[in-house]
Amino acid sequence: MKRVKLTVAYDGTNYCGWQVQPNGLSVQEVLNRYLSELLGESISTIGASRTDAGVHALGNVAVFDTNARMPADKISFALNTRLPEDIRIQDSREVPCDFHPRFQKTIKTYEYKIYNRRFPDPTKRLYTYFYYYPLDVEKMREGASYLIGEHDFKSFSTYKPEVESTVRTIYSLNVNRSEDDVITIRIQGNGFLYNMVRIIAGTLIRVGGGYYPPEHVKTILEGKNRELAGETARPEGLTLVEIRYPETE
Repeated sequence: MKRVKLTVAYDGTNYCGWQVQPNGLSVQEVLNRYLSELLGESISTIGASRTDAGVHALGNVAVFDTNARMPADKISFALNTRLPEDIRIQDSREVPCDFHPRFQKTIKTYEYKIYNRRFPDPTKRLYTYFYYYPLDVEKMREGASYLIGEHDFKSFSTYKPEVESTVRTIYSLNVNRSEDDVITIRIQGNGFLYNMVRIIAGTLIRVGGGYYPPEHVKTILEGKNRELAGETARPEGLTLVEIRYPETE
């Protein structure tokens, strides 16, 4: 028996999220099905991040156990010939049998993209959130600065009873506008609460639009109340860019 780690990229548009669920097709369900067919045994993957419906990934992580003789590094090539075009394995490798993708120290990177101009571009509709009103990127940067470091992010999360602590650490939070009017919020931290990145994005949109002064983000953070923060931004703008495991690297 060996444990194999997969780095998985996917376009989340046509999926109800990462995790297997009864109300629609998930990325995990597709992976389990094609891995089982490829390896000739029942495979059940364990994912690192349970992305929501419509959210994309460039580097989500999953592991599974197998008795198959196929070398771990060859599984990515073989699996990609079977998977649908909106899911692709970027890497496969053997890891220790006690490696668990959710119970290790991680550095996670997300990007939230906002398409900010007068009219939408249909070619960007699946991977950015279109926002008509002008946004001030400098104010968004100033507001974002209050979130860097270790804080209780209760105001920036959707409540889940199983979560024991809402304290997380954000290592960096950058806001930049490209020449094609896409504002990218890039955030890196040791972990994120449910909907945390999308609520941060929704709050910074309010700051950029002039609804909140930048310093109000600090007040929201200290209030520890979800009702104080902005709306949960739409899922299509969010991409899980990378999950790193410093202790195993």
